[in-house]
Amino acid sequence: MKEIEAALHYLDPSRPVGAVAIAALLLLVGLLLSRLVRGLIVEALRHDRSERIDQISLSFLSHLTILIIWLLLATLYAHLIPALNRLATAMLAGVGLVSVIVGFAAQTTLGNLVAGISLVLYKPFRRGDRLQVAAPTKDEFEVGEVEDISLGYTMLRTDDGRQIVIANGTMAQQTFIKLTRG
Repeated sequence: MKEIEAALHYLDPSRPVGAVAIAALLLLVGLLLSRLVRGLIVEALRHDRSERIDQISLSFLSHLTILIIWLLLATLYAHLIPALNRLATAMLAGVGLVSVIVGFAAQTTLGNLVAGISLVLYKPFRRGDRLQVAAPTKDEFEVGEVEDISLGYTMLRTDDGRQIVIANGTMAQQTFIKLTRG
């Protein structure tokens, strides 16, 4: 019985040792869940012999899932630790002003995230497609092969090996031309 009490003493969230122990535990859970999500994606791609599963969609969804996991774990941690819980309650009065400020500050980032989701859902292009996009070059366009779509950016690789990184918001709004391979 005393062993259980001693173990619970180290997990008491009102003590600094307990707060650090809970943080370490949640960090471990987050790392394990992130690894599990990545492993499931790799297995899905490995077992898809017909290539019906879109690699870019799976990659995007795994990034989004991992982001949600970490946000939920951070929220859980803030809820479990009394000092953070009291701080959150005190800050609740100013949350309206803070949310407006964060909304304006993150407007582009959130726009890129939403645009990335729409690019993955509507699939105007896939990994390996060759696209001609508007670019600030002398010809005013660049041609590249789609490498990846992340949460915020679409990456293209040109024939000469350069990487073109385009914000998803820009990619969703611009006109691009799908070219045939070769």
